[in-house]
Amino acid sequence: MSSSLGKLVAGVMSVEGLPVALFQDPAPDPAWRAQNSAEAIPSHGFNLNALLFLAAGPEPHPTVLLLHGLPGNEQNLDLAQSVRRAGWNVLTLHYRGSWGTPGSFSFANCLEDAAAALAWLRSAGASRDRRIDVRRLVVVGHSMGGFAAAYLASSDPEVRAACLLSGVDLGSAFGSPSRTVGVAAVDDNVGFSDGLHILSGTSAAALAAEAAHRASSWRLDSLAAKLADRPLLLVTSDDGFAASSDALGQAVGALGSDKLSRAHFATDHSYSDQRIALQIEVLNWLACVTSSPGW
Repeated sequence: MSSSLGKLVAGVMSVEGLPVALFQDPAPDPAWRAQNSAEAIPSHGFNLNALLFLAAGPEPHPTVLLLHGLPGNEQNLDLAQSVRRAGWNVLTLHYRGSWGTPGSFSFANCLEDAAAALAWLRSAGASRDRRIDVRRLVVVGHSMGGFAAAYLASSDPEVRAACLLSGVDLGSAFGSPSRTVGVAAVDDNVGFSDGLHILSGTSAAALAAEAAHRASSWRLDSLAAKLADRPLLLVTSDDGFAASSDALGQAVGALGSDKLSRAHFATDHSYSDQRIALQIEVLNWLACVTSSPGW
């Protein structure tokens, strides 16, 4: 038996500095088991398809709102499982018009749906019945969902921290002044149009036009002043979108923030060959968030 495996069997808290939630299930709690709970979250006349990864234990848990990108092929559910093992609830959802959720898909609707999900987490029924600590809510988003996470946190000072995984400026990423380039950027991100079949009520051209119309306001660095007072993790990769997060990081740093964390991985937009490393980064950051003053 290897020394690392021996340590695992012994149930120690880490192997070579790895967070325990990466490789070890928590002790079962027969009365308050971990479970997956399918949810229908109201948002502007529609119900969002959602899944809550509920952590074990009777106490209210800190909770992550995990937002996927466009169209959401990478949902980071391995990350959701690790974060749950660390004692957090995790809520994932599909925006209006995506993956079977009724309604029409648009970038603006995604921002509204993220806010609706946060409001649902804070609702009396959800927080009581699903053991959610409404005072300790964190948002994590990937790609377009990274922008949604930053936008949500910047508009809601009660969100305790935010993490962006390859967060993008919607305007600069998808709203090129050249219609051809803008449509191509949308097509590339959803798989050369093949991914658009899971988005209802929209098209590559419609999304590019929406992004172009809001390009001046849908910039990550414009949110810096409202994010600099809280823990912020910016994770980037070699996917061509790092400049947006870099600009936000520079703007937050210029404001004197001591709560900014950065990480870069030499991999693709989905972190395909760095999934373990990504989970370690986020788990360690969440541990730092929980140990920060006032948590």
